[in-house]
Amino acid sequence: MSMIENDQRRQTATTSRIGVTRRELLQVGYSGLMGLGMTHWLARRSSAAPGPAVTDGGKSLIIVFLTGAASHHDTFDMKPDAPLEVRGEFNPIATSLPGLVVCEHLPKMAERAHKYALVRSLSHGDNNHLMSTHHVLTGEKQPGGFFDKIASRDDWPNYAAALQYSNPRHDGVPSGVNLPTFLVEGPLTWPGQHAGFLGPNFDPWQIKSDPNAADFKVNSLSLAPGIDVDRMGNRKSLLESLNRQQTRLERSAASQRLQGEQDLAYSLLVSSRLSQAFEMQRESDAMRDRYGRTTTGQSLLLARRLVESGVRVVQVNIGRVQNWDTHSDNFPLLKQRLLPPLDQGVAALLDDLESSGLLQSTMVMMLGEFGRTPKINPQKGRDHWGPCFFGLFAGAGVRPGQVIGRSDEIGAYPMTRPYSPNDIGATVYRTLGIPLDLEVRDRLNRPIRLNRGEVIEPLFTGAEA
Repeated sequence: MSMIENDQRRQTATTSRIGVTRRELLQVGYSGLMGLGMTHWLARRSSAAPGPAVTDGGKSLIIVFLTGAASHHDTFDMKPDAPLEVRGEFNPIATSLPGLVVCEHLPKMAERAHKYALVRSLSHGDNNHLMSTHHVLTGEKQPGGFFDKIASRDDWPNYAAALQYSNPRHDGVPSGVNLPTFLVEGPLTWPGQHAGFLGPNFDPWQIKSDPNAADFKVNSLSLAPGIDVDRMGNRKSLLESLNRQQTRLERSAASQRLQGEQDLAYSLLVSSRLSQAFEMQRESDAMRDRYGRTTTGQSLLLARRLVESGVRVVQVNIGRVQNWDTHSDNFPLLKQRLLPPLDQGVAALLDDLESSGLLQSTMVMMLGEFGRTPKINPQKGRDHWGPCFFGLFAGAGVRPGQVIGRSDEIGAYPMTRPYSPNDIGATVYRTLGIPLDLEVRDRLNRPIRLNRGEVIEPLFTGAEA
């Protein structure tokens, strides 16, 4: 059942709250971190120079990001014939794809192996979380990268930012949304989460609250109590109502914004598709249970709702910073805390997208920033390993039910053609319809090719090069 049909069936009123300061009105991406609010952001975004048009505006992307990097040995590239210190504690189980086995703690994903493709020969030469995250989420190495180099405006733009640059939209619907966490730990802010050198005009939105929480809401899309956006028939009525109910707003600089900014703010506030996407209570209890009443499950459900509302790139961070960074106690952490909600949530997402018809136009991409070491360390964990890791892909033309690439007998190095994060980027950009030879301008106005990778063609053809 579609979001709109489900919403109509539940007949839930759309009422919510809006604050009066710019920061209360909207917190978005890196702009939010810099203290920029909706009025400033809308003005800048409406005046942003348009980039070249995309070649195909129809496809969307959901990134399921295993932040900290999941072990490929203990999930989708098991080595049951390797020595114990390599194969680990988990057993393989058969899947719906003959000859393919996955971890016993991924039973739902095992049943759906015919719905996705696995790439087991992803590879790069770095073992640092921040630099590797940038590489995977932008398709390019971090400029001037060094160990733990934090995010900066010299970074490459992430996929949502590149889409906004290529095909800027001014309808109040963002090109990209990241949720439910922003990857920052102490003084370290993970790169690859914003528009980099393209500037804050192109940043994706950042949601930093738990969709599984009973009080989950996104204040930036809310109205004052008593205002039902479904019944607000015209822009003038909405603005007058806002001004009446928020007297402080009249005294603020925000009330002096131009009519064009008001028009854009209105389109943001009353876009029922977008605002209602965040109202998780509109989903049936059965659907929410299917995804799992966890942060992971409800975040993936919210991702589907956002794509359904028109957002084209949604990144779901599975856990907080380094959640999958299992240097110690790898096996109990995976078994008890990490794999069960992932298994349930991603399986439900694939089923849901397929039944609604959205899978044809939506790529699901699940991966971390690298893999884990073949040999289990003395703390019963696995350490960072960039030379070999996996990615799962489904939808948007991906040919399902196949395994691309092969790692060696201990999962240390690819035995077939390795694919780099640059190739991941090329694959994403072609899916989104962005020309692979697109040139962008850095902060010094120098022309730079957006991506220098090659599309992972076997994902779509079923034949490895």
